[in-house]
Amino acid sequence: MKFPSIFKTARPMSFDIKPRYYDPVKEEIDQRTQRIKRQLQADGKLKSDEEITDAFRSDYGSPIRGAFAQGGPIKGRQSSIVTSAGMLRLFIFMLLIGGMMGYIYFGSIVLYIVLYLSIGGGLTGLFFRLKASRRK
Repeated sequence: MKFPSIFKTARPMSFDIKPRYYDPVKEEIDQRTQRIKRQLQADGKLKSDEEITDAFRSDYGSPIRGAFAQGGPIKGRQSSIVTSAGMLRLFIFMLLIGGMMGYIYFGSIVLYIVLYLSIGGGLTGLFFRLKASRRK
């Protein structure tokens, strides 16, 4: 028995979907297709869905199993040590350490020098990348 209360209690959310469109022709075609498929499977002319999935699993296996085990680059993609993420991280780390040490020993002028060298290196790298893409 529920006691009267001045507070509302939460009710469980209900999910009610009303279809907006019903196509009787499509429904009839689906039923007929399923009936014919079951009949062909019973006659042995068509493999069942379980046999097909078992054969598929035994032939192909899991697509993810062993995909990351090699640890190599993607097939067909050329990778060099300069374009790897580890080398980029190392370059940024060395740039930050060099800027910090230079700031400690020489003052704020080193930060401007590091900034200009970084911008110059970035523009040079962009130039060579665009030059290489034009050749292709």
